Amino acid sequence: MRLTTRRASATFAALALVATACGGGDEPENDTETEATDDGTEAADDGDAAAADFTLLSEGTLSICSDVPYEPFEFEDPDSPSGYSGFDIDLMQAIAEDLGLDGVEVRATTFDTIENGTALETEQCDVAASAMTINDEREENLDFTDSYYESLQSLLVNADSDIASLEDTEDARIGVQVSTTGQTYAEENAPESAELVEFQNTGDLFAALVSGSVDAILQDQPVNAERARTDDSVELVEEYETGESYGFAVANEREDGLLDALNEGLQTLRDDGRYDEIYDEYFAAE
Repeated sequence: MRLTTRRASATFAALALVATACGGGDEPENDTETEATDDGTEAADDGDAAAADFTLLSEGTLSICSDVPYEPFEFEDPDSPSGYSGFDIDLMQAIAEDLGLDGVEVRATTFDTIENGTALETEQCDVAASAMTINDEREENLDFTDSYYESLQSLLVNADSDIASLEDTEDARIGVQVSTTGQTYAEENAPESAELVEFQNTGDLFAALVSGSVDAILQDQPVNAERARTDDSVELVEEYETGESYGFAVANEREDGLLDALNEGLQTLRDDGRYDEIYDEYFAAE
């Protein structure tokens, strides 16, 4: 999709009028292709992607709702342009730049308000980018992009724990994050005698495991794996195939073309190799 702005259209139209006046009615020489815009003027098509006339909350910036921290998908990084980094953030930053925007603005939000659509409905952000699994229930409140990541669920315990599988969690306390697919998997598969303890964010989950307030954490595999990679006191003991795919999301029935632009941006990143470069930065085996 070729994207143009009304400002670019108006500017080109003004230049064309000046050129016509100076040339005594002769057609100006111009090898640049043009295309008609909605208001009847023409905009130069130089092959560069320009920012579409999206209705963004902050002009020139794509605002993102994200549950932070959730490494390696989103975390604070004072050295990055937005103050945040991670797989989600870097993908969105690249897409925003390709659209001719200045970049992204990350707005830290609780995951439950992201996945139920509240954050987008109340215009807290333009896009939800928070390692969010696409499912039927969420699609009632959100419009998702194409999938950009395939995920599993997993069980994380302290390294000296006797728990080696979900079957070993009888009478144990399992930490889960509210409104996540990890919570759903635990509800459906943990032993009946296990107690599920809900937390609002991953930071509190990890703190509870370290303090002994919970005996295990059941959540997305890449997040538990990242914790185990950087902390020898915990161990990832089991993974579960759930067929989950992550997607970015916009408000239901948004009509300004942003969803299509995000999908085309993702495809461009895959086609030119940048997706693989970003992926390898966060998930390549060391």
